[in-house]
Amino acid sequence: MEVDSDLYPDVVAAGSLAAALEQLAAELGVDLSVVPGDWGPLVSAGIASSVPERKPLSIHIGAESRWFGVSGWSRGVELITGAAPDLADVVRAGAAWGRGRSLRELLAELSFLRSSERAEAHERGPAAVVELQWRTMREQAAEEPDFTGFGELVEAAHAEPRLRQLHVFSSHWTLGFSSCTGYPFRNEVAIVPSHNGSPFRLKKYPLSDDVLGEAATAEEAVALAVCHLSTDLNPSVAESAEQDG
Repeated sequence: MEVDSDLYPDVVAAGSLAAALEQLAAELGVDLSVVPGDWGPLVSAGIASSVPERKPLSIHIGAESRWFGVSGWSRGVELITGAAPDLADVVRAGAAWGRGRSLRELLAELSFLRSSERAEAHERGPAAVVELQWRTMREQAAEEPDFTGFGELVEAAHAEPRLRQLHVFSSHWTLGFSSCTGYPFRNEVAIVPSHNGSPFRLKKYPLSDDVLGEAATAEEAVALAVCHLSTDLNPSVAESAEQDG
């Protein structure tokens, strides 16, 4: 990606986005640890955090107008996002992110930042994320009254304590159950709802072609899923499958 020198004279003059961030931080008296970005030195950079579970704040530039987009992830959850035309705002956001400021503090200090209900739940702990996911899934099922198989499956799974303790998500209407709340998920089991007379089908992964079993009712499918869970499986934790490596 080419950089428009009219839009980004500071970045072009510095030679890279990282260098521009470092120079401006020095001028503002802000302590930053800048790291390489994912899309090349002229268009992206990162600002490291002192909080181990926080990834570097990702920064990239816009192509058609001047703006700097930011995205902050922790344990597989995007906590903050936003865009600002002033690089100084990005420096301040990076410094606050790096110091481990809470979501509430970040949003109060920097008006261009945005967050989500899921991110706010993440800050309260994995149980709050799991509870939110189940509430969202039940609301989604209620909005699809004609898809009875999906609604029956959601309610049957929610009624089962061993599944209710897991992070639930859907992919092409298939319910997946993860033992971690961050993406990528750590899939434990998945259930395809009945549709137009087809049976409920049990899978290891939502998009897998391998079928572990079939059931005539949602309750039977849930019971079958529980049989495939590890006996020592605990409630979902605040991490991602990416951390397994």
